[in-house]
Amino acid sequence: MASGFKFLFTLALLYGLLSVLVYSVLHMKFITPLRIDAPPDRFSEGRAIEHVRVLSKDIPGRQEGRPGLTEAARYIKGQLETIKERAGSTLRIEIEESVVNGSFNMMFLGYSISLAYRNHINVIMRLSSLDSLDSDSSFLVNGHFDSPLGSPGAADCASCVASMLEVARLIVDSAWVPPQPILFLFNGAEELFMLGTHGFMKTHKWHETIGAFINVEASGTAGPDLVCQSGPGSWPSKVYAQSAVYPMAHSAAQDVFPIVPGDTDYRIFSQDYGNIPGLDIIFLLGGYFYHTSYDTVERLLPGSIQARGENMFSIIKAFTSSAMLQNAHERQSNEVLAKPYEGDRAVFFDYLTWFMVYYPKKVAQVLHSIPIAIFLVMPFFLHLRSSALRSWFATSFDFIKGLLFHSIGVILAIIFPVSFAILRLLFASNAMNWFAHPYLAYMMFVPCALVGLLIPRIVWSCFPHSGDVSVLKISKEVLFDEASFWGAFGLYAILTAAYLVAGLSGGFLTFMLSVSMLLAWILFYWAVKSYGYPSVRSVVFYVIPQIPCLAYAVYFGGFLVQFLVEKTGMMGALPPPYGFFIPDVVVAATIGVVTGWCVGPLIPVCGRWLARPSIMQFLLHLTVVGLALSSQFFPYTTAAPKRVVFQHTFVTADSNQVVESSYDFAVVDSNSLSFLFKYAPEVAKELQIGSDLSLETAKLCRRETWMAIFPVSFLFSRSLKFPAKSEEVLNRYRQLPHLSTYEATTRLGKESRRVPLKLWLGSLEEVWVAVMNITGPLSGWSFADNVLPAPERLGGGPPSYICRLSGGSHENWTFWLEANRNEDLRVEVAVLDQHLLHSANNLKSLFPEWVDVVAYSSFFSTYLF
Repeated sequence: MASGFKFLFTLALLYGLLSVLVYSVLHMKFITPLRIDAPPDRFSEGRAIEHVRVLSKDIPGRQEGRPGLTEAARYIKGQLETIKERAGSTLRIEIEESVVNGSFNMMFLGYSISLAYRNHINVIMRLSSLDSLDSDSSFLVNGHFDSPLGSPGAADCASCVASMLEVARLIVDSAWVPPQPILFLFNGAEELFMLGTHGFMKTHKWHETIGAFINVEASGTAGPDLVCQSGPGSWPSKVYAQSAVYPMAHSAAQDVFPIVPGDTDYRIFSQDYGNIPGLDIIFLLGGYFYHTSYDTVERLLPGSIQARGENMFSIIKAFTSSAMLQNAHERQSNEVLAKPYEGDRAVFFDYLTWFMVYYPKKVAQVLHSIPIAIFLVMPFFLHLRSSALRSWFATSFDFIKGLLFHSIGVILAIIFPVSFAILRLLFASNAMNWFAHPYLAYMMFVPCALVGLLIPRIVWSCFPHSGDVSVLKISKEVLFDEASFWGAFGLYAILTAAYLVAGLSGGFLTFMLSVSMLLAWILFYWAVKSYGYPSVRSVVFYVIPQIPCLAYAVYFGGFLVQFLVEKTGMMGALPPPYGFFIPDVVVAATIGVVTGWCVGPLIPVCGRWLARPSIMQFLLHLTVVGLALSSQFFPYTTAAPKRVVFQHTFVTADSNQVVESSYDFAVVDSNSLSFLFKYAPEVAKELQIGSDLSLETAKLCRRETWMAIFPVSFLFSRSLKFPAKSEEVLNRYRQLPHLSTYEATTRLGKESRRVPLKLWLGSLEEVWVAVMNITGPLSGWSFADNVLPAPERLGGGPPSYICRLSGGSHENWTFWLEANRNEDLRVEVAVLDQHLLHSANNLKSLFPEWVDVVAYSSFFSTYLF
C-alpha cells in the first residue's frame, strides 16, 4: 500500500511540475515585453500600450453613436500621418479615411437577419515600394477600433489597433521595403456585426488586390494569440508555421470554432465576400473581462502584445515574399496557381509555443492511419513471435477486452465528475462556485475522474485471461498489462482514424498519444527483460518517454478548461431547473475528458500501482474535501465578474407619448436573478423586492422586449421587468423615435402595395442601433438589394423579418416595404440609446463591484400599415 501512495504522489509531483510549466507558457512568462524606449527596429509592447491607453482611457467610449468613435478614427489617422512623415524615399504610403454605407443579409448566431448601415468610418493605410502598381497583389492586416456596449475595449480591440500601429511604424523605421503592398485596415464597425469590413469589401478600390490577410481579434485580455481559423486551403497555415516567432495555433480550433457563439471579420474576407486565404488570430484567455467594463489597459497580460507583434511582423514578411500571393483576378483566371487555395486543411499545432508541427492532409491520411494498422496487425505478430503457441483469436479477444475496459474507464472518468457536480448542486444554492477560482474545479473533479479511470482495471483483474499461461510460460500479470496496453493504444488509434474519416483536423492529439505510448511500450518491454517484472525501474522507462506528450496534453487540456471556465460566465442561461446544472456539468465533463487523455496513456502499466482500494478511497476523500471547500467560495469577484444586462425600456406611441416604462434585467449564466438580488440588497430594496425574494413586483419579460439586441437576447432564459416612472424621459427628450409614412402608398396590383416609410430617431443622443421586426404579408423591401432574409419565428409567432439599422446621421431612415395582400403590415421598432436617465444610472450604481452591468435605454413602439 505504501508503494502505491508513493507512486501516486510521484505522479502528482510530475503533473504538478507540468502544470507549472503550462501556466508559465499560457501566461507569457517566457516572453519579455520591450519597453517604450526599445530600439526603433524592434516591436515594442511599451509603445503599443501607450496607444491602448489613449484609445481606451483618454478617449471616452468608442461605441457607435458616441463621439469617442470619431475621435478614435482621428487619432489613428493622425498616428498614420506621423508614420508617413518618418518614411524614407524607398516607401510609398497612402492613407485614406473611408465612409461606408450598405445593406446585406446574413446568418448570425443561427438567426437570419438583415443589416443596413450608413456613415461608418474605416481608416486604411497602403504601404508599398515606389515601383509598385495599384493592381499589385497586396497583403491585408485587419483590426477594428470600435468597442462593445459599456466597455472601454482595451483588449477588444484597442490592443489590435495598437499592435497594427506599432507594426506599421516598425516597417518604416526598420527600412524594410515590402516586396508586395501591405494594407492596414482599421475598421470602425465590427461590433455591429462586421459592417466595416463589409463596406470595405463592397466599395473600396483596393479590395480586389488582396491576396491574403490576417484578422486580429480579441476574445479576452491575454494570450496565447491563437490561430482559430485558417483557409481557404492550407497555404495560410503553412506560412504561419514557417514564420511565427511564438507559434500559437492548432488545427483542432477550426473543428470547434463553427459551433462557438459569435463571429469575426474573418468570415467576410474568406467566406462571404472574398474567398481570400487568411488567418483569424485571437486573444482567447482573460475572457472574464471580454465585453465588460473591466476590459481596461491594466488587465492586459504583459508579454501578450509583444508576442502578437513579433509574430505579426514576421508573418507579414513571409506572406509578402510568397509567390502564391495572388489578387482576385489572378485567383480566378489562373486555375493552376489557384489550386493551393483549394483542397483540404492541413494538420498543425504548436508545442508549448516553442515550435510548430505542420503536415499536409495527404501526409496526415498516411500517418494517422498507422496506429490503427499496428493495432490490427499486432495479434498476428504476437502469434508468429510465440511460434504459434498463442492463438491469434485469443490474443485479439484480449485486445478487444482491453479496448472495451479502457473505453469504459474514459467514460467513467466523465460520468464520475458529472455525478459529483450534480450531487453538489442538489444541496447547494449557488452554481459555478469554481468560476472565479478554477483550481476548485480541478480539486473537485480530477480525483473522482481518476477513480473512474481505475475502476475497470480492478474489475478486469477478476476476469480470466484468454491465453494459457502455463503453455506460454508468461506470467498472468505480463499478459494482463500487454492486453491493457494494446487496448488503450487501440482506443486512441480508433479515435485518430475517426477524426480522419470525419474530415476533421484535430486527430493530432490522439495520434501523439498513440506514438508516445508505442515508444514507451518498446522501452518498457526492454526494461522488463533487464530489470524484471514488476519493478519501479521498468515503470520509469514507461513513463519518461511519454513526458513530452503528457506535457502537451496538459498544455492543450489546461488551455481548454481555462477557456471554457471563463466563457461559462457568458454562454447563456437555459431555463430552470436543468439550466442551473449545465455549466457545472459541462466543466466537470470537460475535466473528465482532459484527465482521460492526460493520465489515460499511463493506466495500462501504472494502473497496477494505483488501482488499490486504499488509493481509490483516498481519491474519493479528496473529491469530498474539494466539494466541501468549494461551497465556502463565492462564485464571483472583480477579477471574474457576473454579467448582468439592464435595459430601461420605454414603450412609446407617436413621438411624445410614453405608454409604459420598466427596468428589465437578465443574466447570462446559470445563477439566476434571484441569486443576484439576494447578494445585491441595495438593488433589491430600490426595486422593492421583499426579503423573501419573492419577486412579486416583477413580471417575466416577453422575448420582444429585448429586440434592440436581437439575436443576443436568445442567450437569456427568464428575464424580469420591474415598474419604473416615465416622467423623466419626457423632460429629457423633446421627441421620441417614430415611424410613419412620408408619401402616399403606391398600388402595384389588385392586392399588392408599396408603403414608403420614414424612421425618425427623435432627439436621442447616443443611438447604437435601431431594430425592426416586420410581420404580415411582406413580399419585398428596399434593403439588401431588395432581397428578404429567411423569416424567423419569434416565440412561436408569425414569420418575422428582422432588420438592424445603424450609423449616425441627422437624416431620417427612409425605405419602402411591399405587401402582396391587403392585410396589415405590422412593424415593431426598438431603438437602443446608450444614454441612461439619472434614475437608471443611480440604480446601476447600486450593484456591487463583482457585477458588471451593461446598461442602456430601449424605446419600443408598434405600427400598422
